[in-house]
Amino acid sequence: MFIQTESTPNPATLKFLPGQTVLELGTADFPSLEAAEKSPLAKRIFATGQVAGVFFGTDFVTVTKTEAAEWQHIKPAILGAIMEHYQSGAAVMDGEQAAHATHDGPDGDIVRQIKELLDTRVRPAVAQDGGDITFHGFDRGVVYLHMKGACAGCPSSTLTLKMGIENLLRHYIPEVLEVRPVAA
Repeated sequence: MFIQTESTPNPATLKFLPGQTVLELGTADFPSLEAAEKSPLAKRIFATGQVAGVFFGTDFVTVTKTEAAEWQHIKPAILGAIMEHYQSGAAVMDGEQAAHATHDGPDGDIVRQIKELLDTRVRPAVAQDGGDITFHGFDRGVVYLHMKGACAGCPSSTLTLKMGIENLLRHYIPEVLEVRPVAA
């Protein structure tokens, strides 16, 4: 098994490409060891030490290191953990992961349009950088989004939100006035 790695715009995050499917559908975010309880793979990666977060996409694993860690010291252990997991035949996840928050109410059509634009225009682009952005809510013209994986804590995430996603949504959906991040 050959696992490729790619840098991301977030210097604390590295993208690992195992050459196999990680998740069939959606994404999964594990900002702590406690959150990783549903995933044998995420627990194995956290067990390598100095890991602050793990994120799964359809064909990649994004790992965020602790501030004190150096990639050259922890990368071999993470590569080993991913390889051992796939060789063991164990499941990546126990259960399923939801992509977007649900939204009921008078703004249902607007929310449907927001989710469609996120799914078709935004999420594929941020997945290439090892992250994901999902819908959290819409209230009085403000769209609230979860930033996950490499996007969470990325130095360019504010620019991505304001100059990229906000401009895109405002262009197609006049009811959108602003986009704001929410903590996971």
